[in-house]
Amino acid sequence: MSAGSGDRAGVRTLLRMRTREGCEERFEEAWRAAAAEISRVPGNLRQELVRDADDPRTFLITSDWVDRAAVDAFGRSSAREFLTAALRDLREDASRSTYEVLYEVPGDRGPHVRVDIRTVVGPGEEELFERAYRTTVERLRGTPGLIREELLKEPAEPIYHIFAEWETEQDFTNWVDDPSHADQTATLVRWLSVDFDRRLYEIRYRPPEHGSGDGGYAPPPPRTEPPRAMPAPTPVPVPSAPVQEFVEPPRTAPAPAPAPASPAPSPAPPRTGRADAEVLVVGAGPAGLTHAIELARRGIAVRVVDKRSEASTQADKAIGIHCRTMEIWEDQGIAAEAMDTGIWLHGQTVFVNGVQTHQVDWSGLEELPYAHLGLPQYETERLLTARLLTAGVAVERGVELVGFDQDDDGVTARLQHASGEVEDARARYLVGCDGAHSAVRTGLGLGFVGGLSMFPQLFMLGDVDVDWGAAPEDVPPGHLLRWVRIEDDGAFTGMLVCVPLKGRRRYRIATLAPQRLQETIGSGIVPAGFWQEYEPPTLADLQAAVDDLGPPGTTASNLRWSSIFRIKHGIVDRYRSGRVFVAGDAAHLHPPAGGQGMNTGIQDAWNLGWKLALAVRGLAAPGLLDSYDAERRPAGKAIVDRAVAIAFTDEMDMDDEKAQFLLEMQMTMNYAGSPLVGQAADDAGFTGGPEPGHRAPDVHGLRRFGVAHDLRLFDLTRGTHTTLLLAVDADVPREQVLELEKLTAAVRQASRGQVRPYLLADAAARLPALVDLPVLRAPAAFRAAYGLAGGDPAGPAGYVVRPDGHVGFRARPVTDDALLAHLGRVFAP
Repeated sequence: MSAGSGDRAGVRTLLRMRTREGCEERFEEAWRAAAAEISRVPGNLRQELVRDADDPRTFLITSDWVDRAAVDAFGRSSAREFLTAALRDLREDASRSTYEVLYEVPGDRGPHVRVDIRTVVGPGEEELFERAYRTTVERLRGTPGLIREELLKEPAEPIYHIFAEWETEQDFTNWVDDPSHADQTATLVRWLSVDFDRRLYEIRYRPPEHGSGDGGYAPPPPRTEPPRAMPAPTPVPVPSAPVQEFVEPPRTAPAPAPAPASPAPSPAPPRTGRADAEVLVVGAGPAGLTHAIELARRGIAVRVVDKRSEASTQADKAIGIHCRTMEIWEDQGIAAEAMDTGIWLHGQTVFVNGVQTHQVDWSGLEELPYAHLGLPQYETERLLTARLLTAGVAVERGVELVGFDQDDDGVTARLQHASGEVEDARARYLVGCDGAHSAVRTGLGLGFVGGLSMFPQLFMLGDVDVDWGAAPEDVPPGHLLRWVRIEDDGAFTGMLVCVPLKGRRRYRIATLAPQRLQETIGSGIVPAGFWQEYEPPTLADLQAAVDDLGPPGTTASNLRWSSIFRIKHGIVDRYRSGRVFVAGDAAHLHPPAGGQGMNTGIQDAWNLGWKLALAVRGLAAPGLLDSYDAERRPAGKAIVDRAVAIAFTDEMDMDDEKAQFLLEMQMTMNYAGSPLVGQAADDAGFTGGPEPGHRAPDVHGLRRFGVAHDLRLFDLTRGTHTTLLLAVDADVPREQVLELEKLTAAVRQASRGQVRPYLLADAAARLPALVDLPVLRAPAAFRAAYGLAGGDPAGPAGYVVRPDGHVGFRARPVTDDALLAHLGRVFAP
């Protein structure tokens, strides 16, 4: 055990208590009386009472003790009984923990706020983590508003807590939001990425310490509004993954803050707009366009508005299309045109401190319908806009959401047109796909939470031609190239990423802005999302970055576009509030690593589209719309966390390059924990295959009578319907087939025609003539892919494949009760 200094605490106990409603003041009074008794217990050094800033009924009681023996003695004392009796009738629940105090940064005391940061440190990294922490706190000395910090470790667990005390919440916010402090936290931030949690507490009262005349603290005045979600320390990101995603902010002044949710005074009288839509989609980026396409395909009256007067037409934003997105585009009918427009990305090569450490080839994954495509986002938006137009929906540009209200029957949105006219538009549902500065997110009051949820950084981008100099053979064509510099203390001090674009020798260059530009722009608070404040970097600025980290002799030329901007990252606390939803950048902001933001937003829209269409048509079960948040928010948080973690490592997972690639491409992203998925199978049911919530894989070689060519399984699942796959082997009895025929009639009725059943039979199976089921002969590859190899001892198997291509339910043997019970969770009775 290592205490801070002098008579500071060696052991700390934390008692978390949640009071009964309306008992907060009585709880504080009872604690003060009990604290006076505890202060007389031998070995007690001090006590604190703090309150959760986000939940005024949750308190944290902190007690510092000389050693563990003093804590044990207190547990047997009358003072402990006094505390228990005083608080027993005022609390709902409580939990207690004991920690060893490892390190402390002393400072002045006062009525402050306390930030508790919890993180898990990997095996064998404890000493390195503690050394990095000491380095960080030395750099933090003199930070305005910082009183002190302490590092605590949970006994016998690799879990650490950083307790930081600040003069005010605003001091802490200002420090976190200022990108100039990145150098202070560079050595520590690699541990504050995925398994990470942060809580903010108000210090309500602290009794005087022994030998001191200090009095307690008076509670601060009550809040008049909820506290804002608190950001975390700023890392120095190092992008790493199959493709980069970057954002070109506007070349003009910073974008204005989103309008409040309540209607603002309009510059012109309201007008009656076009006929009310069933769904209003705000934002015509990839997420908004994808969602509108899915609604329009299903016959839903959808309206799409975007405040941009013109669509993007040059280099901006994401430039990578994941394999899973290509599958979605095949279903939507734009995959072929996307391939003709884009460029295939073949792999990634990584250099650390000038030495090649990794080279991964992404080709050769024959089980994937598509590889990894490079395509600028303005081309993505062009393709999706054209596809939406074929469904009869045109994007209304120059139309901005300035406020909205919702009631039991729908949403009233106030839309301001370019002419200044304001329209009150009515819709049954509102979907916010309006990006990083989302007015919908602001109107709902959604906060950012989780992980390194809000950290800023200054990036520099450019679209240039690159000549690799004397050794171009060292740079494989079609590869994403990444150079990083890591100091001996583990700090990342430089990065350069070059992503191929269509055209010979053309690349998108991304790098951290140099110190010269950092000093030029200074510091200050950075709002959520992407933000431009500065003149674009010059070709000389980009060349300097190439000279610093790239291969010797490399030159950049023909600058077409460049940008310098700040970025923040995070995920909102919920994706739905009543009849209003958020998706894409309105719901989650990603580090510029892996091209995750745009592709994840498309997945959001894909997931919500079929569910919202069923709800509009009155075909959705009561909990179906809730499953959007239940499925997509955990997926979004996992992707944000992984993108952050990737940003702080110089290595890829070389033990299984294929598994890492599939994860980055969202091919193995799943909804296994969703309340909407399940299975019914005995021990002999499935030998493998996709589990409930996982992506249903494609299979080639299916045959259907009357069709001369082979079919794919995706030919059956493609479209807006749910698919029921019923599989039987060569020895299936005639009676079982007839039972399946009856079952499918019940399924059609229960889903009101939303489920299409197919019988996938072994080539040797003898089936009844004219069975009332679409029949296909399935190859052995199907039974292997879906875990049905080795005969059919358990009877026919069934897979329900949702419209988004994920397995909703599987059973073997198939029974009416289990299958219909699952469908009852999706479709209205």
